[in-house]
Amino acid sequence: DQRFPLEEHIVRLREELDREREERNYFQLERDKIHTFWEITKRHLDERKADLRNRDREMEEAEERHQVEIKVYKQKVKHLLYEHQNSISELKGEGVVSNKLMQKEHAELENELCKGMRTLKVDIKEQELSNENLVKGLKLKNDQEITKTRNDFERQVREIEAKYEKKMQMLRQEQDLRRKTEIHEIEERKNSQINTLMKNHEKAFSDIKNYYNDITLNNLALINSLKEQMEEMKRKEERLEKDMAEVLLQNKRLTEPLQRAKEEVTELQKQLANYEKDKTSLAGAKAHLKVAGKEMKDLKWEHEVLEQRFSKVQVERDDLYKKFTQAIQEVQQKSGFKNLLLERKLGALTNTLEKKEAQLNEVLSASNLDHTALGVVTRKLEEVLDSKNIAIKDLQYELARVCKAHNDLLRTYEAKLQAFGIPMEELGFKPLESSVAGHSLGQGPAGLVSVPT
Repeated sequence: DQRFPLEEHIVRLREELDREREERNYFQLERDKIHTFWEITKRHLDERKADLRNRDREMEEAEERHQVEIKVYKQKVKHLLYEHQNSISELKGEGVVSNKLMQKEHAELENELCKGMRTLKVDIKEQELSNENLVKGLKLKNDQEITKTRNDFERQVREIEAKYEKKMQMLRQEQDLRRKTEIHEIEERKNSQINTLMKNHEKAFSDIKNYYNDITLNNLALINSLKEQMEEMKRKEERLEKDMAEVLLQNKRLTEPLQRAKEEVTELQKQLANYEKDKTSLAGAKAHLKVAGKEMKDLKWEHEVLEQRFSKVQVERDDLYKKFTQAIQEVQQKSGFKNLLLERKLGALTNTLEKKEAQLNEVLSASNLDHTALGVVTRKLEEVLDSKNIAIKDLQYELARVCKAHNDLLRTYEAKLQAFGIPMEELGFKPLESSVAGHSLGQGPAGLVSVPT
């Protein structure tokens, strides 16, 4: 019984021994691999250290060469800055000289314009005198028209009086004839009715006598017939009274137009009285006309004096016009020449600047500078370029201001010619307006000209 556990234990120990041997062999193999890998990495590390030492030595040599090239380029940049400062000082001096010349020319032009203003004031005064003469002439013409209309009204009043007198006479005659004829007709109708009534009464009376006995028998019938006749008589009398009332109404209607005609006669008499007043005012107007005639003679004398003055002023205006045209031509020639010089100088500076920029780009591309040194150099170059651009913009502004002043001078000259009534075709030449190449000038005055866009 004890032997079996020992055998099992021995078998287990042998298995563990075999496993330990296998692990030992495995670890020995791993150790050999690690040792070989360590030797290989050590050899690679030595090689890399040698390469690094070579690279450091090359970097030191390149740094020395780079410092030498930087010194050379700094010298070149100093030369460029010196040349640029010289060109800026020359351009500023030329700009100051041209500015002084333009100020002097503008002062002369302002004096000439003041003289033109004085001549214009004289012309305005002469125009006012001519307007006053025109007003006086219109007043005289108005007085003549008033007298003419007054004569026309007097003639119309006389015609109206004659016409209404004729109408009054005709109306009176017509009304008298109509009234007489109507009265005659009424009397005839009344007489005929009276005669018929008398005949009827006589016949009735004879019938009563002849037929007295019959009447006594037929008394009631006769009384009724008599009543009917009496009623007819009353109706006839009423009809006659109505006719009389109508005649009276017609008379009243005829009296009303007669009254209106009388009122018109009184109105015409009043107008006749006003006519007498108008005659007296006409006499006063004639006296005023004599005084106005004397004033007209005095004004004619003043007009002759003013015409002589006007001829003198015209001669002076022609002289000023000749001087003004000569001054404009001289200013135009000078400004054109200055603009041409400034444009040529500006073009030459831009060409040199482009060449310098190209050379600098080639130098920077040829030199292997580090980033810090390259940033410093580029920053300095940008500052130099900004100063150059500012100088170019100042020159462009000065050129635009001179061109704008020249154009404003031409416009004032054209306005003066139009004010004096002189057409542009009589000059013999066409003034040229100055312009900046590739830019448009502003619309403000010359002193406030904007930078060309």
